[in-house]
Amino acid sequence: MKQVVKVSFYLKKNQAKSDNQCPVMARLSVGKSSETVFSTKMCVPVSIWSSGRATGKSSTAIELNRRLDEIRASALSHYRELSAVKEKVTAEQVKNHLLGMASGQETLLAYFRRHNENFDKRVGINRKKGSAKSYWNAFNHVTAFIKSKYKLSDIPFTALDRSFIDKFDLYLRVDCALAQGTIVVITTRLNTIIKKAIAEGIITSNPFAGYVAERPERIQKYLTQQELKALMTTPLTKPHHYLIRDLFLFSCYTGIPYSDMCKLTDEELELAADGELWIKTSRVKTGMDYDLPLLDIPLQILERYRGIADGGRLLPMYSNSELNRELKTVARTCGIHRRITFHQGRHTYASEITLSQGVPIETVSRMLGHGQIKTTQIYAKITNDKIAEDMKALDDRICGKFKFAI
Repeated sequence: MKQVVKVSFYLKKNQAKSDNQCPVMARLSVGKSSETVFSTKMCVPVSIWSSGRATGKSSTAIELNRRLDEIRASALSHYRELSAVKEKVTAEQVKNHLLGMASGQETLLAYFRRHNENFDKRVGINRKKGSAKSYWNAFNHVTAFIKSKYKLSDIPFTALDRSFIDKFDLYLRVDCALAQGTIVVITTRLNTIIKKAIAEGIITSNPFAGYVAERPERIQKYLTQQELKALMTTPLTKPHHYLIRDLFLFSCYTGIPYSDMCKLTDEELELAADGELWIKTSRVKTGMDYDLPLLDIPLQILERYRGIADGGRLLPMYSNSELNRELKTVARTCGIHRRITFHQGRHTYASEITLSQGVPIETVSRMLGHGQIKTTQIYAKITNDKIAEDMKALDDRICGKFKFAI
């Protein structure tokens, strides 16, 4: 509920000048509990002042009243702008905007735009094009939200509060009908911008405090041993589907994502002293080095397609979108009735091929090219079969070692 805003004027007679002119002061109140005063930077003869206005039809009186009306109208306008994005507006805030004290304040969209433009300059150096696209998508949604809900082209950071964030979340869900995962990405990008502004001292509090985005229900992203077996043994209907399957299986048994598979060449293969063949290279996404001993299945796949790809590349790759599209058909043919994407190969390697088979998470982290263990922990899915297997091994080790004292 909007509060009543009042602006009244009075003379500061204790500062009257020698020609009996007094400064005109303004008293601005918002509701019953918020009030402030400020100078209008105008003076008026006491003789023509009555009940908060200049009297008479002189040019001085007419001009003074016109300017007082402008101050009142501007105060009401600033209040409406502030109350559009803040649940509680104080008289002091309205005064600051009215007098131009806030004119130099940083605004959300201007800051967001500068961040994205600077981010774009670093693409190809230490930033990725996909991340830049994600930030611009978030910027466009925030811009549309402010225009749609508040009829404004931009807002100052100081106008942001928790209600702004909650309204933005609702806007994305209802007005834009976005999926939960997409909303998480957009609000995360906005939160990053706000945290940067806090770090620079532009604002002191985070309007995201206490906000928790509703996340989509987690689905199993890795393939089971049974599904992997079905992929390897089921006859396929189209010749090129065998290549699609093999590329996916290569990712499943190496953990190498699509972008890194595209750039694999003979130069990144290294034969160890024990005769094991390793891939030693770095991640496209992070630049992190990783060393990976090749299992038998990826070795067979490399041998199967040796010399087919151009430019010295190890594998003839399709586009990522085509791989994902064709994988759907391959999965259905193999009796896998759930959505399969190429990136699930990396999840499968981490969860089903290594971690669930007892490979230490530190080792898996190194092979995946992660900079932090906590990134690898995302893949550490413990299944009931794995729990049963581990407890059976424990029971075998301790059986007979402990006896009840009778």
